[in-house]
Amino acid sequence: MAWRIFTGQDRGGISDEAWRNLPKVPPWRVRDVAVSRFVLTDDLLDAVNAALHLRRPLLLTGAPGSGKSTLINLIAQELSLGEPLKWHITSRSVLDDGLFHYDALGRLHATQIKKTVIKVEKYVTLGPLGTALASRDKPRAVLIDEIDKSDFDLPSDLLNVLEEGEFDIPPLVREARAGANGKSKVRQTVRGHDRETYDVKGGVVRRTHWPIIIMTSNGERTFPAPFLRRCVRFEMATPELTFLQDVVDGYLDSVDGDDRAKIAEFRQRLVAGERLAIDQLLNYLYLVTADHGITADTRQRLEKALLEELSGR
Repeated sequence: MAWRIFTGQDRGGISDEAWRNLPKVPPWRVRDVAVSRFVLTDDLLDAVNAALHLRRPLLLTGAPGSGKSTLINLIAQELSLGEPLKWHITSRSVLDDGLFHYDALGRLHATQIKKTVIKVEKYVTLGPLGTALASRDKPRAVLIDEIDKSDFDLPSDLLNVLEEGEFDIPPLVREARAGANGKSKVRQTVRGHDRETYDVKGGVVRRTHWPIIIMTSNGERTFPAPFLRRCVRFEMATPELTFLQDVVDGYLDSVDGDDRAKIAEFRQRLVAGERLAIDQLLNYLYLVTADHGITADTRQRLEKALLEELSGR
């Protein structure tokens, strides 16, 4: 396949089927392949099993692109936990984002149109963590990604919910109290983060199974001691050369000569403290070892574009 799929010259379009010239997706970008070829160290394997035995969240700290987020898929697959539930944290994330969302405006609008009271439960959606706590059939795997981006209070609030194993959904609690007349708890059905339905009694979600939780951090902040005490912590150290070689060989078949020397050069940069992600190395080697007819000048441009330190500039 030619290197330049896009040339910038044919402004009229070669044909309606020109998009078929796009190459296959790199193997580590395909989830099933990434899971099957994920390289586990003994240290990480023991940390995962410690978290499973203790029913504690596993807090993974490491550089971006080191495979932290892939691990949850591997655990969920091997333990038959179903599709992992994923909560991607931002600086604006609050606890309720992980537990539930209530579309009050949507319900008000629907009530005004239909001129009748519509049940609150139709406008409640459980978040990733809320769905895991509501699961009755089996434990669920939850990824809480980049928790170091959160505000100061979220980590502690989060673990308080996990310790208690339950939480209220206030609009459902109010609806249940209004409908039960003090006799029994009302059963309500809500939609989960995975688009399945879950039963809630009296507006309260109570844990049946302890969820399997992995939290990831890029090491951009410190956490309070009570939070750290409740986690099994694992810091992904600078990878050894053999580890990097195993990762590359797991995805790429023909990396040798000067291209293979790039693996050792990449590790030396990591040891020197440069902020780099393993998938940068994979990106570069994938392109230069493919049968694209890439020139030496193009290699230099790709190296500059793909192997530059993640300095944020």
